[in-house]
Amino acid sequence: MATIEVKNLTKSYSFNKGIFDVDFKVEKGEAVGFLGPNGAGKSTTMRHLMGFSNPDSGYCLINGHDCLKEYTLTKEDIGYLPGEPTLPSGLNGYMFVKMMEGLRHQKNEERVKYLCDKFELDLSQEIKRMSIGERRKLAIVTAFMSDPKVLLLDEPTSGLDPRMQEIFIDFIEEEKRRGKTILLSSHIFREVERLCDKIMIIKEGRLVAKVNKDDIKDELKRRLTINFKNKEEYDRFHKEEKITIINSLAKTLEVTIIVDDMDYVIKKIAEYQVTNIVESTITLEDYFMNFYRKDGESYV
Repeated sequence: MATIEVKNLTKSYSFNKGIFDVDFKVEKGEAVGFLGPNGAGKSTTMRHLMGFSNPDSGYCLINGHDCLKEYTLTKEDIGYLPGEPTLPSGLNGYMFVKMMEGLRHQKNEERVKYLCDKFELDLSQEIKRMSIGERRKLAIVTAFMSDPKVLLLDEPTSGLDPRMQEIFIDFIEEEKRRGKTILLSSHIFREVERLCDKIMIIKEGRLVAKVNKDDIKDELKRRLTINFKNKEEYDRFHKEEKITIINSLAKTLEVTIIVDDMDYVIKKIAEYQVTNIVESTITLEDYFMNFYRKDGESYV
C-alpha cells in the first residue's frame, strides 16, 4: 500500500483554474518532487491531502485513510509546511509551539530545542515582530517537532535566506535517510534535484509528466555547443540530419542529439572546420521548460 495516494483528483474553480484528474502515488520512504510554476495546482493538491478542501471528484489517501473523511486519522503522523503559513500575531514563539503541542496532543521538548538550534530561531520573539524568514522557521519547527513520518512540504524554503535554505535542504536529506515519506512542492530546481527520487510536473492543473530523476539525467539526448571556423561551414551544417538545432548565434550552434546517434554526429562534425565543441547533459530545468514553451517548440 502506498503511503500517499491521489486518485483522479479534480477540483474546478472559475476561469478553468484548479486541478483536473490528478493521479499519483508516493511509496513509503520515497521523496517525490512536485514541480510547477505558481498557480499550476501544487498547493491545491496539498490542501486536499490535508483535508482542507472537498474535491469535485476523486480522493486522497494517506496510510490508507481518506484525507477528507478520516481527517483526524491522517493528521496523526503528518508534518505539513504550507507555502504561505498564517501565524497568530498575538502570540510569541513559545506560546505558538505550546498551542500546536496541545492541538497535536504531542510534546517533545528535546526535539523542539534541536530544531530551534538548527534553524537559529528565538522563540521568545513576538510573532508580529518576526521577519518573513523567522516566521518560516517557526512554521518549520512546528511542522517537524512531533517527528512525523509523512512530510508534505509546499514551497518549504520560500522566505529563507540562501544559507538557511542550505541548512533546510541538509535537514531534509537527513530526514529522508531516516525513512521519511516526502512530497515536496517547489519551483526551485536545485531543491528538487537534491532531495527527490521521482519528479512530477504539473501544468494548468494537469500532470504532464511523472518520471524518475535518474531517467531525466540519462535522457536519450545530449546537448552540443559547436563553434564553426566560418559562416560557410556554419550554414552547411544546418542541412545535417539527426540533429535538432535549439539555438544559433553568429558562427555558433547549440544542438541536441539522441545518444544512440552520437558517434554518427561526431563523425559528421569531423568533416567540418570547427574551433570548439562543448558537450553537456540535459538538466532538470531544461526538461521542465520543455513543458512550458509554446506548442511546437522543443527545448530538449
